Amino acid sequence: MNHLFTPYNIKNLDLKNRVVMPPMCQYSVDAEDGIPTSWHQHHYVSRAIGGTGLIIMEMTDVEPDGRITNRDLGLWSDDQVGAFTKIVDEVHQYGAKIGIQIAHAGRKAEDAETPVAPSAIAFDESYKTPRALETKEVKEMVEKFRLSVRRAVQAGFDVIELHGAHGYLIHQFTSPFTNKRDDEYGKDLTKFGVEIIKAAKSEMPADMPLIMRISAKEYVDGGYGIEESIEFSKVFKEAGVDMFHVSSGGEGPIGADGRPGTHANYQTPLAREIKKALNVPVIAVGRLEDPILANSIIGNEEADLVAVGRGMLRHPYWTLEASKTLNKQIELPKQYELAFKH
Repeated sequence: MNHLFTPYNIKNLDLKNRVVMPPMCQYSVDAEDGIPTSWHQHHYVSRAIGGTGLIIMEMTDVEPDGRITNRDLGLWSDDQVGAFTKIVDEVHQYGAKIGIQIAHAGRKAEDAETPVAPSAIAFDESYKTPRALETKEVKEMVEKFRLSVRRAVQAGFDVIELHGAHGYLIHQFTSPFTNKRDDEYGKDLTKFGVEIIKAAKSEMPADMPLIMRISAKEYVDGGYGIEESIEFSKVFKEAGVDMFHVSSGGEGPIGADGRPGTHANYQTPLAREIKKALNVPVIAVGRLEDPILANSIIGNEEADLVAVGRGMLRHPYWTLEASKTLNKQIELPKQYELAFKH
C-alpha cells in the first residue's frame, strides 16, 4: 500500500515522496520588477531542506498587469529568467523537485490601472471594473502564456502548472459566471484554456508533465459544480494536461450556494471525483496539515499527491516532522539526524 513517503513518478518527474508545497504568493516588497529576491531563495530552499518532494513556486504572471499586486513574480521578460534558475538549482541540491505556476490574475489584478477579463464584470464593489478583452487580445494573451512557459523551461523547472483556479483569468474564461462573451471564446468556455494548454505543451519537453490547477466547484449562484468541472477537465486532459491540482472557489462574492468549507479535508472529495471520472493523477489540497490525514489520503487512493500549504508556511520542515509522526524512515539532512533519533 502506498503512503505519504512512497516515491512517485509521472513522465520524467521522479519524486522522493508524495508531499507537495503548493503555490502561495509571498507579496514581497522587493519584487516589484517580478524578479525573485533573497526572500524567495530562502523560502523555497528551506522547504527543500525540510524534505518536501515537490515545490511549486507561487503564481508567476505573464505580464505586469497580470499580477494580483505589483509585489508578485513574473516571467514576461528574458531578464527575469536567471533569478529563477538560481532557486531551481539550489532546490535541486537538496533532493527536491520544483515547478512553477504560470498565471494571469484577470479581473483580480488589484494594482492594474485597468484590469482585463473575459467580460466587464467586477469581482465585487471593492475591485475595479475590468475591460473585456477583444478577440484579438485573447489570442495575444495565449501567446504571452506560451512565452512565459518557454522561459520557465529555460530556467530549469521540472514541471509546469497552469493556474486555472481561484477566479483568475483562465478560470474566468471557463466559468459561465464570469464569461458572458458572444465570440468564439464565449461560445466554447474551454477554448481559452485549451489554447493555453496546447501553447504550453509546444514549449515543454515531451516528457515533462503539465499540471493544471482547477476550481472543481464554485460557491456562487450561476456558477458550476463538480459535474461541470469533470466535463471541462476531460477537455483539458485531451488537450494535454497530465495531472490536476484540485481546489475550489475564488470566482466571486459568496452566494446562496454556501461558503466553502474550512474543515480539514474539505476539498479532497472533489479531487477524488476528478481522479475517478478521468482516470488521471490528482493533487489534493486544503487543510491537510495533519500528517495522519495526509497519509490516509494516499493510502486510500483518493489522490496521488498531497499539498500542504498553511502548515508548511508555519513549519518549513513539516515533511521531516511528518516522517517522525508516521514512523517512516527517510533520508535526513546529515546535520539534523540527531534530532530524529529515537
